[in-house]
Amino acid sequence: MELLPKSLKAPIYFILWYGLNIGYNIYNKKVMNAYPLPLTMATIQLGAGLLWILPVWLLGFRPMPVLTTSSFKALAPIAFFHTVGHTMTVVSLGAGAVSFTHIVKAAEPFFSTIIQAIMGNVAPMTVNLCLIPVVGGVAIASMKELSFTWTSFGGAMGSNLSFALRGIFSKKAMSAPVGENMGPANLFAVLTIMSFTAMLPVCIYFEGSNMSPSLSAAYDHYGSSDKFLTEVLFAGLFYYLYNEVAYLALGAVDSPTTHAVGNTLKRVVVMVASAVYFKDKMTGQAMGGCAIAIGGVMMYSLASSKAKRKVKKV
Repeated sequence: MELLPKSLKAPIYFILWYGLNIGYNIYNKKVMNAYPLPLTMATIQLGAGLLWILPVWLLGFRPMPVLTTSSFKALAPIAFFHTVGHTMTVVSLGAGAVSFTHIVKAAEPFFSTIIQAIMGNVAPMTVNLCLIPVVGGVAIASMKELSFTWTSFGGAMGSNLSFALRGIFSKKAMSAPVGENMGPANLFAVLTIMSFTAMLPVCIYFEGSNMSPSLSAAYDHYGSSDKFLTEVLFAGLFYYLYNEVAYLALGAVDSPTTHAVGNTLKRVVVMVASAVYFKDKMTGQAMGGCAIAIGGVMMYSLASSKAKRKVKKV
């Protein structure tokens, strides 16, 4: 990508980001329909990241991070919330429509703002007001969502809370150096490895007895073990890569606002693509609520970015 002119980097990264995200959501849902063990699937997806991380480090494409015991202690709470957040997302995606999960996940800024306020960092009123359409839109959409299930709703809400806490702990931990060669991409790689290590015994304990019979059923569902395992692998690799490309996209744009808007539009693109692929039906009220929530997220992102610029100027 270094050979590309700067003007092309951002569009290519954003296209990759969106495409990988769509691919992950579709493959994950297909696999979960055949193999409904969310803890196991979340663990496999975290582990699949190692297939990308380790060659990148070992072949010297990126410097390997150097960590100490204190580094792991500082990263432990971030890894914990990362693990819970991803697992709850997989639970939500497996229990309901992909589009519904992303509607509810649009409410993540609400959790971030509330937690920040509890910790004494109150956002400006202009930012807080933008949360009204976010929360209202999610509520309106949920009331008439045809694929509504409490498991999907609870999973998405749990994911929102976990990722909001992950963001707050990340800012605290990364305010001081945490090891060497710990840029955003390597940070995500280390968190992925820590999360995989933590989830492996958990999924074996809770779902171990169901793994083999569920695997046989999944093979029957797909009609081929190779096809099923290939899509499991794609889901895992796409999950890791879309997160890594998100960091590249952030570094390729001049303004965080552009990235924030792109992130909002990404959710819309994923919802539309998954709804078309799976032929999910949405009521008019659900679509209206979705539009209100996404519009609120867009306003929240722009207001937050503007507030941060004002603070820097002061």
